Amino acid sequence: MSADLSQHQHPPHDDGRSPHGQGQSPHDHQHPPHDHPHSAGDPAEALVLGPGVVPHPLDPLGAEEIGTARAVLTAAGVLTESARIAYIGLAEPHKDTVLAFTPGTRPERRARVLLIDLAAEASEDVIVALHDERVESRTPIDPVSEGQLPLLGEEHALVREVLRADPDFTAALRSRGITDPEQVCLAALSAGRHGIPGEDGRRIARVLAHVQRHPGELPWAHPLDGLVAYVDLVKRAVVEVVDTGAQPIPAESGDYHDPGFTGPARTDLRPIEITQPQGPSFTVDGNVVTWQNWSLRLGYDMREGLVLHQLGFADGGRVRPIVHRASVAEMVVPYGDPSPVRFWQGYFDTGEYQLGSLANALELGCDCLGDITYLDATVANADGEPVVLRNAICMHEEDAGVLWKHTETFNGTAETRRQRRLVISFFVTVGNYDYGFYWYLYLDGTIAFEAKATGVVFTGVYDQRSSPYNSEVAPGLGAPFHQHLFSARLDMAVGGTENAVDEVEVASVAMGPENPHGNAFARSATRLRTEQGARRPAAPHLDRTWHVVNPSVHNRLGRPVAYALHPEGKPTLLADGRSSIARRAEFATHHLWVTRYDPAERYPAGDFVNQSPGGAGLPAYVRADRDIDGQDIVLWHTFGLTHFPRTEDWPVMPVDSCGFSLKPVGFFDRNPTLDVPSGATGHCAGPGDDACHC
Repeated sequence: MSADLSQHQHPPHDDGRSPHGQGQSPHDHQHPPHDHPHSAGDPAEALVLGPGVVPHPLDPLGAEEIGTARAVLTAAGVLTESARIAYIGLAEPHKDTVLAFTPGTRPERRARVLLIDLAAEASEDVIVALHDERVESRTPIDPVSEGQLPLLGEEHALVREVLRADPDFTAALRSRGITDPEQVCLAALSAGRHGIPGEDGRRIARVLAHVQRHPGELPWAHPLDGLVAYVDLVKRAVVEVVDTGAQPIPAESGDYHDPGFTGPARTDLRPIEITQPQGPSFTVDGNVVTWQNWSLRLGYDMREGLVLHQLGFADGGRVRPIVHRASVAEMVVPYGDPSPVRFWQGYFDTGEYQLGSLANALELGCDCLGDITYLDATVANADGEPVVLRNAICMHEEDAGVLWKHTETFNGTAETRRQRRLVISFFVTVGNYDYGFYWYLYLDGTIAFEAKATGVVFTGVYDQRSSPYNSEVAPGLGAPFHQHLFSARLDMAVGGTENAVDEVEVASVAMGPENPHGNAFARSATRLRTEQGARRPAAPHLDRTWHVVNPSVHNRLGRPVAYALHPEGKPTLLADGRSSIARRAEFATHHLWVTRYDPAERYPAGDFVNQSPGGAGLPAYVRADRDIDGQDIVLWHTFGLTHFPRTEDWPVMPVDSCGFSLKPVGFFDRNPTLDVPSGATGHCAGPGDDACHC
C-alpha cells in the first residue's frame, strides 16, 4: 500500500517542515568528527545537495532557484491564490547539451512546474526559464485523456474535514460502534481509474478507515472494514459511501513500540562499532562524488528521489562512461483483493505520491551505521516554497566480504583481498510502508541496486469471503496479497552513447558428432533490434542476462566492451491484462524495455499517473518501434516483490528486499582490482604471524 494515514493530531504535509513533521530532529547518537572535510556525523555538518556557485546543468534545484520560479510564476499571474503546486523539479537539458558543457560557464537552467488551480479545476505543465526569469511555456493537462496531478499533502486534511461532516459516513461509523469520529484514522488514497460513472475528469480520493482510540495506538490493528468513501477533492464533497455491512473490528493490539505488548527488550546484544579513524575513502566536491576509481554526480528530485548522473570508472588514465543517468522512475503497489471495498487498491508511489518528497531524516545509529556523510535535499511545498529534507541522503563505505582469494599449492602463496562498496541511500515513508533505496558501487566495477520494504502491512478484516486473497496475520486481522514493483530507468552510456543490447542465455547442446559425450553446453546471444522486440521477460532457468555493448569500442581481445544487467527474475504484474491496473501499469508487465533516448521520456507510467486512463509511458514510447541497435538507448528494468503476508510480518514487517546488478563483461582488460592492497592490518585473529595470509 501507499498512502498517508491521517488523523486529527497529525500535521498536514505542507506546514513548511519535513513531510513527516520531523523538522530538524537532533540525533540521539552524536558521531565523533574526523579531520576530513566531508564527515557529517553531526547533523549540523550535513552537506546540502543543490546548485554550485556556477551550477552544472544537472545540479538539482536549490532553495534560491525554487524561490525564483515561484516569483516568476506569481508575477506572470500563473501562481494565483487558488493555484497549488504539485511538483517543481529541474527540467533536465538534452544529453548532448550536458556532454558539450564546459565547466565554469553558466548554463541555461529551467524548472518544470506542475500546477493545479482549484478554483478553475484546471491543471497545467509549466516551464520556467530561470536564467532569464520568464515563463517559457504553459501546457494544459487534460484530466480525462491524460490524468490528474499527484495528491497534495493538504488534501489528506481536507478528506478528514469532509468525511467527519458527512451524515452517511458518520452513520456508517455509528453502525460499527464508533460515536467519536476523532477516533478514526482516514487513509486518503489515490483513486485509480475504474470506469465508475462520474469518475472521469473528477479529482477524487478513495478513503479507508482504521480505529485509533488513543494517540499512541497503532491503528492498522483495528480496521473498519466493509466501508469506503469516495471524496471529490475539488468540490470538497462526498461522491459516494460504499457500505457492505459492519464487520467485527479486530481487537488485539499491534503496538510494537509498547513493552507491555512486545515483552522486555533483549539484554544480550553487544554493540557493533564501525570506525574509520582516517575518515572514509570518498570525497565530495559540490555534487560530485569520487571513490576508488568511481566518479558520479548526485541529483535529487521530489518525484524520483535520489538520481545518479554520469557514472564513470577511471581506467587507463581516463574516466570511462558507463551510465549517464540512473533512477527508480516509478513503483506500483497493486493489491489482489477483489472485494467491493478494495478492488481499486493499486498505488503508484512515485507518480501519485511523489516519494522523493517523503524522505526520512536519517539518524546515525538507527538508519545508518559507521562513518556517515549526510546530504540535505530541497523540494517545494504546495505554495511553491522550498522545504529542506534534513539528512535525506546517507553515504558511507561498507565491507562487503571477500573480493578475491587463492591459496596456491605450487608456489606456496596465499592471497586474499577484501571487497568494499560505496553505499548511497535514502528512505521514505509512504503511509503504512517504508522503503529504502540503496545504490551500491563496488571495487570491481559492479553497480547494484537494492530496494528494502518494511513498515506495516495494509490491513482489513479476515473472513471466509476474503480468505482466498488475504493472509490472516493476527486473530481476525487480514492483509491482502499484493506486489511491490519498481521500474529502474537506466540511461546507458557504456563506453559512450552508441550502445546495443544482446540477450544472453545458456544453451544446451545435444549429444552428437561435435558433442559425443554429451557434456557440452554453450550460450546464445541474440541482438535486440527494435523497441517492441526488446520487451522481454527474465528467464532464471536460462540464466538470462542483457548485455549492453558498445559496438565501436573494443577491449584488448577485440571484442565490444559491455555491461550486463542481471535480473532477479521474480514475477511481474500478476493482474489480468484487461484490468485497469494492467492498463495503467503496463510497464510492469515486462522485466525489460529498451527505448531510444528522448529527454521527454522520463516516466514508465507516463507524466500524469494519478487517475490516468492507461497507455502512457513505455507503451507510448515504443509505439514507433525505433531502431535500438548501436543507438543512444535507455534500459527500463522492472523488478520487485510479490508479498503473501506472513504472521511474521505483523505488527511490523522485517525488511524484504529486491534489486538487480550491472556487471562489467569485457569492459576491463583484466581484473580491475589487482591493485587493491592487502588487508593485513593486525586485525587477523590467531596465534603467530602466519595466521593471516592476506
